[in-house]
Amino acid sequence: MSSSPVTADETTEPVDSGDAGISSLPREIWILVVGSFIVAVGMGIVAPALPTFATSFDVGVTAASFVISAFALMRLAFAPVSGRLVSFFGERSIYVWGITIVGISTAACAFAGSYWQLLIFRALGGTGSTMFTVSAVALLVRLAPPHLRGRASGVWATSFLLGNVSGPIIGGVMVGYSLRLPFITYGIALFIAAFIGWLLLRKSTLAAPQPDNGAPSMTVRQALGQRAYRAAMLSNFSNGWAVYGVRIALVPLFVVEALRSTQSMAGVALSVFAVGNAAVLLLSGRMADKRGRKPLVLVGLLVSGLATASLGFTDSVPWFLAASLIAGMGAGILNPAQNAAVADIVGAKGKGGPVLAAFQMSADFGAILGPLIAGVLADTVSYQAAFAITGFTAVLGLVAWIGAPETRPSAAPRPAPAADAA
Repeated sequence: MSSSPVTADETTEPVDSGDAGISSLPREIWILVVGSFIVAVGMGIVAPALPTFATSFDVGVTAASFVISAFALMRLAFAPVSGRLVSFFGERSIYVWGITIVGISTAACAFAGSYWQLLIFRALGGTGSTMFTVSAVALLVRLAPPHLRGRASGVWATSFLLGNVSGPIIGGVMVGYSLRLPFITYGIALFIAAFIGWLLLRKSTLAAPQPDNGAPSMTVRQALGQRAYRAAMLSNFSNGWAVYGVRIALVPLFVVEALRSTQSMAGVALSVFAVGNAAVLLLSGRMADKRGRKPLVLVGLLVSGLATASLGFTDSVPWFLAASLIAGMGAGILNPAQNAAVADIVGAKGKGGPVLAAFQMSADFGAILGPLIAGVLADTVSYQAAFAITGFTAVLGLVAWIGAPETRPSAAPRPAPAADAA
């Protein structure tokens, strides 16, 4: 029988007292928020162009989807190395170098002369992406107070989604001029993000590498002994499959091929998902801090799963946009609570780099399998089957979370009342 997760934070930090807010977050977290926004704008610009650019080399949907999967595959393969790099060099250095590597590889994609060159350049970007993600999440876990973890995760994710709101619209316009222009723009945006991170974090004492404080390192095996961590791995797998894989690989193609709309509308569809996501992230983070992680995770999985499955059954652009909006809201409800639950398990002093890397790998695994399986289904069966199986993956996480314990740290114990004077 699995026990409830216990971290060093539980007995020392109170649950949200009700008056603390995002303004109480350390300055360094806001620096991460700015960097996340810049990265997301560039990613959103590339999203409408990537599948179409791949198919311009006379390949099918499956091959185009593999470009998406290759990026995630490299993230998955390099994640353990990223965890060790963070432990050796510190989060700050790996954060900057990770963004820089993605910038270089993305700019190289603009000059790809064949499908295979595009595939290699895009895949190499996955190494830098996992360096950026692992280091940024490790900083968030270390710097955010336990009773504000949901809000910290929500603010960070909101900045990413706000960038994705404008990015796909800009990218949809850019592809009308050139399929290569979005990649150059994304590369420039990443170089700017890397410079901002280096400039503003280089003298921070909070973000500086921590000295060895004697705290034990949490292993992946220990984390897997927690039912909540196993549930978070499954829900993150579903999230990676749907949000980071199928949404980017199939949505632009479905809008153009099945709904007979324009490439610009594909960018609008991606932005509508981001709008729904961003609209609920801050509220979800606050509710996760006040009411617990598990209720928000369950609702998020249910909403996102149903809405995602329904995408393939829409027969007009307005209905597709409505389903995309609801799917985005479901993902926005899920993510802050899910991420906060993993942070609860690791704890601020738990040295959980490998645990965080494994959690990220579960999403990357989903982002690899999702486009491949859904792409094959779209080619051989139908888009309806592709989106239906994507929505079904949320059921796996939902079932796992039903039996998982709540992870939110308990309120600090109150001191026993003093004995009455004799």
